[in-house]
Amino acid sequence: MREPSSVTIATLDKLDSVEWFRSVGQKDNEFVEYVASWKAAIKSCSSTAWENFTQEAANNLSVRVLKADPKRFELWNDVIDTVKPFSEALVKDKIGGILTSENLPKAVSDCVEWDILHLCVEAEYSDIVEPGFFSSLSYHYYTGHFPCGYKGKIPNGKIVIY
Repeated sequence: MREPSSVTIATLDKLDSVEWFRSVGQKDNEFVEYVASWKAAIKSCSSTAWENFTQEAANNLSVRVLKADPKRFELWNDVIDTVKPFSEALVKDKIGGILTSENLPKAVSDCVEWDILHLCVEAEYSDIVEPGFFSSLSYHYYTGHFPCGYKGKIPNGKIVIY
């Protein structure tokens, strides 16, 4: 098995350098919608609409990779297998404490794991397709929030964060 690219490692290192969820409950960004509690964030991240939205984002990434380089696309599952242990380790390290202290359900860790895994996949393919949705979500983790939904119609809607 190969190692993640230097871009992926740098992406993970940047996220590792900050405390996740330190800004939940703070309204510090005018370009998003906010939920006011963990209860609301859990409801939002657990919704079928958000699950479908993030699944569609992952599907769009795979289509963009396929169109850009069909040979590289053939390595999609290998890329997932390569980055997954790294993304899972980071997520476990960064959210384990808050899952316990806030008694958060598995839905939260599932959502975060999905986001960070696909952020890594975007990084792995960033030499052929521009990072997009999952990179934009990583900004919210980096600034201490929890991205957990989408409100409105694409492209004029807004990410929902806690």
